[in-house]
Amino acid sequence: MEISRYTAGRGRKSSLPDYVGLHKDIKKFAACAGAYTFDDKNGKEGFDMERAGEYYSVSEIFGENVFNDAVMQERLPKKVYQKMKQTISEGRELDLATADVVAHEMKEWAIEKGATHYTHWFQPMTGVTAEKHDSFITAPMENGKVLMSFSGKELIKGEPDASSFPSGGLRATFEARGYTAWDCTSPAFVRQDAAGATLCIPTAFCSYTGEALDQKTPLLRSMEAVNKQAIRLLRLFDNQTSKKVTASVGPEQEYFIVDREKYLKRKDLIFTGRTLFGAMPPKGQEMDDHYFGAIRERIAAYMRDVNKELWKLGVSAKTQHNEVAPAQHELAPIYATANVAVDHNQLVMETLKKIAGRHGLQCLLHEKPFAGVNGSGKHNNWSITTDDGINLLDPGVTPHQNVQFLLVLTCILKAVDIHADLLRESAADVGNDHRLGANEAPPAIISVYLGEQLQDVLTQLISTGSATHSLKGSKLETGVTTLPDFMKDATDRNRTSPFAFTGNKFEFRMVGSQDSIAQPNVVLNTIVAEAFSEACDVLEKAKEEDNFEMAVHNLIKEYATEHQRVVFNGNGYSDEWVEEAEKRGLPNIKSMVDAIPALNTEKSVKLFEKFGVFTKAELDSRVEIEYETYAKEINIEARAMIDIAGKQIIPAVIKYTTALATSLSAVAAACGDADISVQKELLVEVSDLLSDTKKALAALQDVTEQGASMEEGRAQAVFYRDTVKSAMDALRAPVDKLEMLVDKDMWPMPSYGDLIFEV
Repeated sequence: MEISRYTAGRGRKSSLPDYVGLHKDIKKFAACAGAYTFDDKNGKEGFDMERAGEYYSVSEIFGENVFNDAVMQERLPKKVYQKMKQTISEGRELDLATADVVAHEMKEWAIEKGATHYTHWFQPMTGVTAEKHDSFITAPMENGKVLMSFSGKELIKGEPDASSFPSGGLRATFEARGYTAWDCTSPAFVRQDAAGATLCIPTAFCSYTGEALDQKTPLLRSMEAVNKQAIRLLRLFDNQTSKKVTASVGPEQEYFIVDREKYLKRKDLIFTGRTLFGAMPPKGQEMDDHYFGAIRERIAAYMRDVNKELWKLGVSAKTQHNEVAPAQHELAPIYATANVAVDHNQLVMETLKKIAGRHGLQCLLHEKPFAGVNGSGKHNNWSITTDDGINLLDPGVTPHQNVQFLLVLTCILKAVDIHADLLRESAADVGNDHRLGANEAPPAIISVYLGEQLQDVLTQLISTGSATHSLKGSKLETGVTTLPDFMKDATDRNRTSPFAFTGNKFEFRMVGSQDSIAQPNVVLNTIVAEAFSEACDVLEKAKEEDNFEMAVHNLIKEYATEHQRVVFNGNGYSDEWVEEAEKRGLPNIKSMVDAIPALNTEKSVKLFEKFGVFTKAELDSRVEIEYETYAKEINIEARAMIDIAGKQIIPAVIKYTTALATSLSAVAAACGDADISVQKELLVEVSDLLSDTKKALAALQDVTEQGASMEEGRAQAVFYRDTVKSAMDALRAPVDKLEMLVDKDMWPMPSYGDLIFEV
């Protein structure tokens, strides 16, 4: 056999007739490439030859499947390239003639990468992406040949069926027309998978009458809003050079990885993404030995392929590590503009799931796949920066002297305080109800962590009207002579805060792991735009009256004083904070159902309509969709429990009790003096729990049927939350006890221990 390898340090290939004599060298090389394999069962070694020759440079492959600026500059005529740059940077409309040229070059580039189809890749209100594939071929010519064609019109606009996606009443079933419109600020890309190669064009999705039916459209609107108001603010501080302010986002993605064979034996995971039954294993996460621990080889090989795929798509996957819970991990990218970050996060979730299958694994993105084990979130790191590199959230060395920063900071405090309910709603989904408020995730109460340094500045402003100093970081002395001393930050971090300032950004830590980050960023952008707008209204008038310095000083103090209640630097997990928050008048919204009404309050409608982000009709539609989504997801979970309990668990327990009874009779017959009390007690205990299970199952069936027959809306969602979920908990309780009693060989599904420790 021939093996091709790179000669160490030279980058040259050499051909080796056999690997026997060079076993160690090849083994070392192949292991580095993830190509060395060892079959424990058979004791056989092997090499994946395709991967053994796969050394690659990240800088060379990064973005190779993206129609990015470098590709456009290379392939587009100079004038067309300049028009595209203006369209992207200045938000100009793309004319059809320019679009035709761009479409042609994009098609040629995509075909070179093996693409046969293109798709408008969009994000409807289902939580996942959607796409309809069209090939590049035209109608056959007289000679039977076809041409490959892609026009500017096809690039700019698509027409998927709008009636088949959630619209909340914006579109009737018979009103099918909808439009997808190219978001040229998010680059097109070629996705390569088992289906071949497809040119994906990120788009917005709206109805025939112009209402937003997706996550992207309101996000782009909110980005325009915060840009406009931030520029107003900068001009007040005599900044005439910055032309654009952009919301930048870096989402940290948490997820679980389990063995796919075991996954396929769990119908609850297949149908709902989480385990509906399951007893805790002897060991969970209490030893804290998984967090930042050594990554297992099987997972490392998976992460390697995930990274490579994401890098080729231009996603800046940077950090990977084990999370707190067994089998839980995290991937974090570098910051990108908000709309690109949203697109990239969708790609991250898709890629995590797709690559897992290739490794015989399954990726679980649900917020709480295992009860009693830490769930998964998605920390949304948000900042606002100018086109010339100014971060509006950078306090500088002396934040007490940075008036612009203090104004931005207090505006954000005001925004978060006034719209805490809206911000909480933006992180609401069904899975997140299992996390928020528990000792693993931020509480359901919105508060802001500033840290000691900024808290001290704020206290000075409130108590004296001015800030005269800032706390400094001190030298951290390790006490070990061989370790360097270094300057520590003036402020610690707080992982219990839902909205924490972390140096030059805010970390919104409530977002669910499987949820889109679009909605949280829509809300953040819009509420901050409102705060900036109101501040600018005051300060622009003051500047006209030559009273700007005093006015900005007074406004900072006013905002700091009026909204200090939302600032909390302590333990957000404590019961004391819940009591304190209530005293401060902060909302504690514990469930998605209670969070939804915040979307279309008079306050919210006024906010979103003022900045053109949502109309009232669009907000009402989203309220309807979210109530419907909640009810449907709980209904699916309830029906899955009914199916599993009735078809798998009860028959398995009956089988076990029958075997136990048979054994008991056999022992008694064989030896009348034998003590069979243990068997009897076990048989009674299991039989009692089986009876409880059957009763709970019948009760769940009844309430599930009742819920399904109700009219869609808030009343139905409340019924599913209060009545159906309670019945689900009542069914789970005896089943989880039975799992600890029934013979493992007879239990019909893998246990928690099997799933999270055997990967």
